[in-house]
Amino acid sequence: MGQERSECVSVVVPVYMGQAYLRKLLGRVQAAVQGVFADYELILVNDASPDASWPLICELCRDEPRVKGINLSRNFGQHYAITAGLSYVSGDWVVVMDCDLQDAPEEIPNLYRKAQEGFDSVFAQRVSRQDTLIKRAQSRIFYRVFSYLTDTRMDPSIANFGIYRRSVTDAILRMGDRVRYFPTMSQWVGFRKTTLAVRHCAREGGRSAYSLRKLLALATDNMIAFSDKPLRICVKTGFLMAFVAASVTLFYLARYMTEQIRVPGYSSMILSLWFIGGILLTSVGVVGIYIGRIFDQVKQRPTFLVADKVNL
Repeated sequence: MGQERSECVSVVVPVYMGQAYLRKLLGRVQAAVQGVFADYELILVNDASPDASWPLICELCRDEPRVKGINLSRNFGQHYAITAGLSYVSGDWVVVMDCDLQDAPEEIPNLYRKAQEGFDSVFAQRVSRQDTLIKRAQSRIFYRVFSYLTDTRMDPSIANFGIYRRSVTDAILRMGDRVRYFPTMSQWVGFRKTTLAVRHCAREGGRSAYSLRKLLALATDNMIAFSDKPLRICVKTGFLMAFVAASVTLFYLARYMTEQIRVPGYSSMILSLWFIGGILLTSVGVVGIYIGRIFDQVKQRPTFLVADKVNL
């Protein structure tokens, strides 16, 4: 126990529509880390939440110096808010979790004890998700699309929640990707990693900010950032188009030889125009998306901007 208490933990929480949860979150985090770590800090990153989350964060910071507040200049997105929080951590270990209490703070000691077995990253595995049927279906669609387009195997039961050695989060911060997606980045950097089954809690109120449309947009952004598979799909489609065109050519040649075509060239011309036009537009569109992402990357704009800080 003495060895455990010699280390400190930083708990990073992106906040959006979290006003109803923050006080309870603080109390449960304090109870969870007490006696396990020598000290802790709770970093709350307000992602321009439209409710009163930021004034409440400021109030919590005044009452408890270990609570640190970061207010982003606008809504950048959950994973950009996580990046902002990681930029200010000071602990030996870093816990990343959501603010809506579906990630149970009481699991932090279990994650830490698992990490003491020689792991740098321990991902919380939600073996029994307490989300709605629609939410679970959206999540399955997202991970299937993401896994296919990036040639990776993404586990739908794993999200942001987990504990990470400081060297892992430092490596994530050194990644210069303009598109940020914490689960993929924490997997990509490697290190010694494992999973741990944890309790997943039902949402106490409100609803998730991630609609199916936003999830698919997130999958598309990360597909472009982490894989060139769409370009390879275009190449394969080109070969398939050539094969189909050759087959159609033989078919119409046979009909021409048997005098079954009344207007020579009309059918084959229309088919060719529509088919080739669709393939070209699709290919140019995919290449254009990649060029657009390169354009965003070379501008080297910051991935987040901080408007206010408290206790930092």
